Amino acid sequence: ILLKPILNVGGKDISHWFNTNGTNKSDFDPQIRTHIDSKTGCEVPYIPQGRFIHIPPPYPSASWANDFGTPWWKDESYCIGHLSTKTRKIRIINTLTSQEHTLEVCSEETLEEILNRFYKYNKHAGSYTWKYNGKNLAMTKTLEQNGVKDEDEEFYELNFNEEDWLPAIHVYFNDDLTEA
Repeated sequence: ILLKPILNVGGKDISHWFNTNGTNKSDFDPQIRTHIDSKTGCEVPYIPQGRFIHIPPPYPSASWANDFGTPWWKDESYCIGHLSTKTRKIRIINTLTSQEHTLEVCSEETLEEILNRFYKYNKHAGSYTWKYNGKNLAMTKTLEQNGVKDEDEEFYELNFNEEDWLPAIHVYFNDDLTEA
């Protein structure tokens, strides 16, 4: 019965169940949200979806075993990803073949991470120079750090279709004789 709230949200984001003290992985320490119980005046877990595994009962109970060690929400082996602050779409245009691919990327992703995902479309992607507005991009930096601004909000306010105005990253082939 304690697994039911978790099963009901399988495959969905449950970050709203927790308070966190940061967005960086290094300072990520989720805590179950709490509230003051109106009957007891005590701080207790806030679990409107129902009590689940490793959450103590609302009142003291000798039948609750708390010798389980680390609660599941603090166990890194159960973490399947981190929530991005914002995603955005970009176009990657191969200047050699004129092929164009649209990728949805996280604002926190570096160009190296985007490159690793782009290998799906071009096995030689590491043999290309990546540029935006004619300037070489630093692969260890994010798009924003490279001057590729996220203008989604402005396009929304202007009632523009953002799909028509995606930033274009041009990739230029370097003849370095690498193999896939």
